[in-house]
Amino acid sequence: MDRYPLAEEAAVPTTIPVPRPYVGAAENAPAGVVGGQFAATPHGEVVVFLIGMRVNRWRRVRSWWPVFVAMPRMLRELAGRPGSGLLAPPRSYWSGRDFLLVQYWRSVEDLGAYARDSRLSHAPAWAAFNRRGAGTADVGLWHETYAVPAGAVESLYGNMPVAGLAAATGWAPRAQRSRSRAVDRMGQRDPEYVPA
Repeated sequence: MDRYPLAEEAAVPTTIPVPRPYVGAAENAPAGVVGGQFAATPHGEVVVFLIGMRVNRWRRVRSWWPVFVAMPRMLRELAGRPGSGLLAPPRSYWSGRDFLLVQYWRSVEDLGAYARDSRLSHAPAWAAFNRRGAGTADVGLWHETYAVPAGAVESLYGNMPVAGLAAATGWAPRAQRSRSRAVDRMGQRDPEYVPA
């Protein structure tokens, strides 16, 4: 059984027209890749949570190392708590001095409940950073939280493994002419495909 409650993946119907650039992609896709196009299928609000760390002074290892190693502990803890509200395993990214995690949560309340629960890893790590690390400016921390209604989501994946929001909420094949209401609300009028 999965540690995260993912929506069921939709079977790819053969009757949906394939956009011209993607003809043959389903047959040619390597293992683990969905050939063609698909979109995420959130069934309600989803919370996108970005959390990052920046090492400002590499030589001050005692300042940034505790912050760096705290996150894997928290992620293991969340993996063992299927009812926590985290929808899928977070994705991590690294660029130079910056480290980023992208997380998808069921609600802002679930995210806040985890962050503030003193019996779990995050609140004590947060308090320790505030006592010992925040004043040194050796390491920077940041986060952004976006509560996104399902009707405001626009997503498109082409020849990709199931990733991002699609991995958190489920996915469905994208028909050639289907456009999301979110795209229309964003005022996008450009053609969906550039001729090959």
